[in-house]
Amino acid sequence: MDARIVPTLESLIRLQHEARGFSFLHSQPVTSLLAGRRASRIRGRGLAFEEIRAYRPGDDVRMIDWRASARTGRTQTRVFTEERDRPTLLVVNLTSATFFGTRHATKTAVIAQSAALAAWRGLQAGDRIGAVLFGDDGHEEHRPHRSRDGVMRILGAIARRAAALAAAPPRPLSPDPLNAALRAAQAMVGHDWLILLVSDLQAAHAQSEAMLGMMTRHNDVVAIAVSDPLERALPAAPWRGVATDGRRVGVLDPGQGGLGAKVPEQHERRVTDLKRAGLRVQLPLLPIGTEEQAAPQLRRMLGAAAAPRRNGP
Repeated sequence: MDARIVPTLESLIRLQHEARGFSFLHSQPVTSLLAGRRASRIRGRGLAFEEIRAYRPGDDVRMIDWRASARTGRTQTRVFTEERDRPTLLVVNLTSATFFGTRHATKTAVIAQSAALAAWRGLQAGDRIGAVLFGDDGHEEHRPHRSRDGVMRILGAIARRAAALAAAPPRPLSPDPLNAALRAAQAMVGHDWLILLVSDLQAAHAQSEAMLGMMTRHNDVVAIAVSDPLERALPAAPWRGVATDGRRVGVLDPGQGGLGAKVPEQHERRVTDLKRAGLRVQLPLLPIGTEEQAAPQLRRMLGAAAAPRRNGP
């Protein structure tokens, strides 16, 4: 089975070696789309107070506790340890509308790759990883765990759902599966979680925005929006195509009724509306496509420029 069409568990496991060179946390390189954006409040892990002890050369002077120093007559500093418990929740769209692609891969495959990369990256950072996976037939919840077995269970479920899409008939687009998954995510998360919505966002509407806005009040939420080139622009005439939503069948003719101009206009309007909605609720939007694998796209958007190679070992 071609993993570019239907992602397999083996292909998602291999991505653990590609989960590098990018981060969703607060410390972002200047080249990252999350760097310096007011819409991104990526907090990273917190710092937990551990003790007050005597100041040592090399300690951060900002951590000096002047009251304790005055009481003891010796310079005292506060010591903090990085909190290791920052849950990451993946909300992953595996509806039949995502089983579509005209270039390198299907949207399903790129969505699965993005979710797998985020899961492996979070596990490398010591985070607990959970998921809400949703399709046309409902959703399933995976409580966060800090273990390879937990990530493997999530990836196995993604692969099973993706394989089922290959035999499933197309269905009309509906916001209901997304909104049901967001309600489940709301019930699961607490404070200071990282929530990654991985979807094509075609079905998002006002209710989706409202729920995402509520979660951004106390958590960091990032949306990875996957699209296909054919959704952005039709090939030039005399190209013609056939499309269906499971109920109706239509001919895509770029030369008929100005359709060739309407498709990119509607896509730009959709992206603009999503970005505006994201700004309203402080939700960064990361657009990626099906033209190539997810890993290099995420590294370009969220990582630093590649370091120059040096000769020798």
